[in-house]
Amino acid sequence: MDDPYSLEQLKSPRVNHLIVRPLVDRLYDENDYSIVYCLLANRVQFLREQSSVIDQSTSIARATLCELLAIKILRNFHDDNPGLDGLLLLSKILVQGFDPFHGAPPEVEQYGRYPQWPIQKRGGHERKLTALELAIISESKNFVSSSGCKRVIDAVYRGQIVYTPLSFVDILPNHYEYLPVSLYEPRKGPLLDHHRLVVPRTRYIIELVHYIILTLLYVYTMQYRDSDNLTGNEVVFILYSAGWVLHELAAIIEHGWMIHSQTLWSFLDLSYTVIFMAYVTVRAYELAVSSVQNGLAHNILCLAAPVLLTRLAFNILPDHIVFISLHAMMKEFLILTFLAIWCFTGFLLALQWLSPGDGSIPNDFTIIKWLLWIWFGLDGTGIEESVQFHAILGPALTIAFAFLGNTLFLTILVSLLTNRFSTIVTSEDVEIQFRKTVLTFEGVKSDAIFAYPPPFNLFALLILLPIKPFLSPLEFYSIHSMLRPRFSEKLMSWMD
Repeated sequence: MDDPYSLEQLKSPRVNHLIVRPLVDRLYDENDYSIVYCLLANRVQFLREQSSVIDQSTSIARATLCELLAIKILRNFHDDNPGLDGLLLLSKILVQGFDPFHGAPPEVEQYGRYPQWPIQKRGGHERKLTALELAIISESKNFVSSSGCKRVIDAVYRGQIVYTPLSFVDILPNHYEYLPVSLYEPRKGPLLDHHRLVVPRTRYIIELVHYIILTLLYVYTMQYRDSDNLTGNEVVFILYSAGWVLHELAAIIEHGWMIHSQTLWSFLDLSYTVIFMAYVTVRAYELAVSSVQNGLAHNILCLAAPVLLTRLAFNILPDHIVFISLHAMMKEFLILTFLAIWCFTGFLLALQWLSPGDGSIPNDFTIIKWLLWIWFGLDGTGIEESVQFHAILGPALTIAFAFLGNTLFLTILVSLLTNRFSTIVTSEDVEIQFRKTVLTFEGVKSDAIFAYPPPFNLFALLILLPIKPFLSPLEFYSIHSMLRPRFSEKLMSWMD
């Protein structure tokens, strides 16, 4: 395809009859489950190739065609295989791992694979990805909103489909027992089945409870803080927060940042992690040296209040279109803000170098304050005082900054965010289904660290990680099964 077709043009009757339908008939094979994975892998590659300005529109059109073909082929599998057997087949297509170099000659595999760091052994499941993971990475929102994909996502979310996910990196890898994609039969399962720990619906509720506990401990610690002494409630908060941060770190490295960043609250989790690490560092220094200004650590911890409460709102209403829009617009907002700060720094340096250097002008802090006031349109003192730098160039610089930073930047920012919001609202159902897909895919865990709630995961890490290299997979599985908290299994089984 050498023409920049849009999705609407590819769906038109003429193009569908001449291009799309013949390709579907040629590629569809009821015995080949990997074709959907291959199409989505090609979509990822075409999206990466759009960095070239010459081929950008063509690469996007090819990526769109791959997604459309994957939708239609998955629909054929869905229509030709009804019932529970069809659900199992669709699940194998979407969440079963495929190796892109499976069956390739050794010379092709050696040439095609990129150098990677040593991988964890997974009993023959190394370097495999799922079609659903590729759909999330490539943001194939129309694909995940198709009837067949929605059916699988709902089944995985409820625990009707169970499997051992293919993780990127595990902190406590437990690969002795591999559960293939299968239908869950409650009559045949044990009363306390630890595989129910990876049911996304149950994990979402449990993790929400963990986060509420974290928020309550934070509020209690800040309400009764003591800057001079380390109180018992502060110790409990530090241990629980450290366990929660470990849980989030394990979630990030399990599937990679590209998947985790698609969750609505990923940037809030990262913000709280940075604040908490800064608080722990400063607090330890305060208690050890006592020469730091008292209360600095708690002042840093105060910054976590808007992060925690906002994240709680995201957790309670994950399907609300406002929160989905905020997450989608955050990337564009950060990029524009970075460009604005870059320009801001240039004007600041220009004013500093324009000064006579005799100490007659205000200090750098005052100059930054003037520029910020101009940027936000609050005060024009900087324009009035700019003659101190130079009679002509000083006002010219500040007025140019006012036009660029306040008028032009805000106009572009509002236009981009408004356009982004209108696009999301137009495709509201597709956006909601995509976020549900991300939560469901991330909710299926394989790392043994997730079997321990905070702060017990810290103790599990201290016990199991040092002895892991000296144990066989069976021995590690036995010790992990012995240490795994039974009360969590009972609670999750009861909720499921």
